[in-house]
Amino acid sequence: MAKSDDSGGKALELKEKLRGLMKIIVEGDDYTVNAVDEAIAALSALKDFKYGKSFSDKLDDFSFPPEFRCPISTQLMSDPVILSTGQTYDRPFIQRWLNEGHRTCPQTQQVLSHSILTPNYLVRDMIAHWCRKHGIEPPKPVQDANEAVTDADKEHLNSLLQKLSLSLPDQKEAAKELRLLTKRMPSFRTLFGQQSSDVIPQLLSPLSPGTACIHPDLHEDLITTVLNLSIHDDNKKVFAEDPTVISLLIDALKSGTIQTRSNAAAAIFTLSALDSNKEIIGKSGAIKYLLDLLDEGQPMAMKDAASAIFNLCLVHENKGRTVQEGAVRVILNKIVDHILVDELLAILALLSSHPKAVEEMGDLGAVPFLLGILRESTSERSKENCVAILYTICYSDRTKWKEIREEEKANGTLSKLAQCGTSRAKRKANGILDRLRRSPSLTHTA
Repeated sequence: MAKSDDSGGKALELKEKLRGLMKIIVEGDDYTVNAVDEAIAALSALKDFKYGKSFSDKLDDFSFPPEFRCPISTQLMSDPVILSTGQTYDRPFIQRWLNEGHRTCPQTQQVLSHSILTPNYLVRDMIAHWCRKHGIEPPKPVQDANEAVTDADKEHLNSLLQKLSLSLPDQKEAAKELRLLTKRMPSFRTLFGQQSSDVIPQLLSPLSPGTACIHPDLHEDLITTVLNLSIHDDNKKVFAEDPTVISLLIDALKSGTIQTRSNAAAAIFTLSALDSNKEIIGKSGAIKYLLDLLDEGQPMAMKDAASAIFNLCLVHENKGRTVQEGAVRVILNKIVDHILVDELLAILALLSSHPKAVEEMGDLGAVPFLLGILRESTSERSKENCVAILYTICYSDRTKWKEIREEEKANGTLSKLAQCGTSRAKRKANGILDRLRRSPSLTHTA
């Protein structure tokens, strides 16, 4: 929706500009050729908005001059710079070349006297003028040189994807290389988002449901590749909205090796950075298998599972799903065993806004246990989450007031926290104390 609004705003802006230019041209005798060129460019841009043409689509309509083409990327340059040999390149691509340790000119093979890149303002202005003339916005510069994608990168990716459709040894070799490339080279993570929609099916084809037996190494490498690719922001939405990706991540959580399951959980955590993805993943049934992974207690995987569960529970609908799958019992058992206490208390604090979670915590004897953590823990984060949970319980379940009052009478735990805790902990502790002060001493439970 935001994208549509943005396009509408740009279209309005173009119309205003065109209106002003047409007034100058029609009503004035001293209009310039530049004004006519700008009006033509504005009309062309409006036409493109109408038909939804992308930048690359528009470029396909024109054959731009060869001197505007970067010798490395072969694309229209966004930030032309001059190398010490006098050759001009697009900055992100020549910078990547230099970052990789090369000290020669890619075109002439001359050894470079220095690696300073000098802006080529003449070529930049020529490109800008050419773009205006043809109603095309100049290409936006790539911010990170490591994300610059070359034609060689595209060819290499396509060759690896083709190998994934061949024999098992070819698949294993290609998957291993894709795992390494997507880990080490941001450009390969960027490249996936720029390719056609059939790239994801090609990548995951060896894991298709019809496959009789998936080799564990191949399985791990492909799931880890998904994890590496999910780091790139432009891939998050595409991956989460592809039902195959989420389904295969769930399969990996259920039946992969412990490393594969851990990496699948980490991929879900990374994809769930977007709120829209949290909803998709929550509806997919992944939460149950993340809790299973947490419950099994494999140290390698528990933290990834906990991180993914926390992220997903930031969306209200997923709190109910997580509670329904038995999260409260699993989390309390882990905390009792002193496992990931900070992380799991943070999840419990999120879940405490759900009535069923509060009820379960009461039934499972969480209150004295939480008071014990408040009394003994040295972690400010743990104390803050504990008192936040107790605050919710206190306001939801009168039967727990007696335990809290007795703890306060014996140890002054909440009073100490109200004086020395974090600002949030102080606020919650004072809220509980105020509630207890305003209520008569309980002689029985309701």
